[in-house]
Amino acid sequence: MKILAITGSTRHNSSNFKILKFISEQINPCFEVEIFEDLTEIPHFNPDLDTDNPPENVVSFRNKIRDAEGVIICTPEYVFSLPGSLKNALEWCVSTTIFSNKKLGLITASALGEMANEQLLLIMKTLEAKFEKNQQLLISGIRGKIDAEGRIIHKETLKALKNFLYNFENQFL
Repeated sequence: MKILAITGSTRHNSSNFKILKFISEQINPCFEVEIFEDLTEIPHFNPDLDTDNPPENVVSFRNKIRDAEGVIICTPEYVFSLPGSLKNALEWCVSTTIFSNKKLGLITASALGEMANEQLLLIMKTLEAKFEKNQQLLISGIRGKIDAEGRIIHKETLKALKNFLYNFENQFL
């Protein structure tokens, strides 16, 4: 089963990417995870361009979501909000039904993250994605919980990520 994992950070080798890499290595072998890191390639949302023929990068992004059985989004918080690049990409999905009933896992991993987490939940509910409380995870203080090689060094965070993964996988069983 295909899982699309979207990192909300545009930083190369970010903590969010490392979390998604960890998940891709720990997930049940029946899942194939693709980590999407190309948010910067998606043009600024413009309703005038959201027609029958939207920009090619938007079509590609939408197709990746459509073709996946599930989606995991892992994002930081920037200035008490979602990163603009992630919000922009999600705005391109509003006029579609590609997230409707799509099985979803949501992780906010940042210094604090509470505001971005709230906004992500609201947006994904608006897009009618399917997720429960146990398929959501807020990891505050992420930089002290993961090392440069991407190993989760904080025991409670490791346990929380494994629990998140277990609950995410069980949506499909």
